[in-house]
Amino acid sequence: MNEPGPIRVLLADDQELLRGSLRLLVDSTPGMVAVGEAGTGARAVELARAECPDVVLMDVRMPGMDGIEATRRICAERLGTRVLILTTFDLDEYVYAGLRAGASGFLLKNTPPADLLAAIRVIAAGEGLLAPSVTRRLIAEFTRTVADRPRSGPLLDGLTVREREVLTLVARGLSNLEIAANLHVSTATVKTHIGHLLAKLGARDRAQLVIAAYEGGLVSTSRPRG
Repeated sequence: MNEPGPIRVLLADDQELLRGSLRLLVDSTPGMVAVGEAGTGARAVELARAECPDVVLMDVRMPGMDGIEATRRICAERLGTRVLILTTFDLDEYVYAGLRAGASGFLLKNTPPADLLAAIRVIAAGEGLLAPSVTRRLIAEFTRTVADRPRSGPLLDGLTVREREVLTLVARGLSNLEIAANLHVSTATVKTHIGHLLAKLGARDRAQLVIAAYEGGLVSTSRPRG
């Protein structure tokens, strides 16, 4: 049986020192290898096309083409590459835009190295990843920017009652384990429901399910303070 190859990671950040640190971290981790560095969004797109990495660690704020546009272009290429956005700002207005552009995850740059490496593995495996603080900010940003936009309810018409319940909890940032406890079902059942949701909604990962829940009008943007 052939051993799976290493996770191939492209590093995109305008700070050379940070890129070097990330390369050292990735290259020193068994099962991962850095395949390139980009200091601009345009270069990130160019290298993604050339290298077809499994994961791009993408900074948001870069000169010229920013990380959001670079993410949009990379995802539009359908290279099989997934984008994990890193930013300094947990209240970044780009969170929603980044996920709409096709990013599969969003983490803060102060994330501990072990958690960042775990996130790369999660993204490479085809899962979406949102830090809890980012999920909260995503909700806040959605509320700020699209609360008055007409909602597209028919998007969710094909879902069962249970699938709607699961999708609602996903959109609120709950993990599979937490959803299982909330609905009094097994985690395997939750995974099955999420698989059905991904297929029915044409979503690539969990991050896109969050977007679908809001755009479909399933989750209210009016949240209690607490």
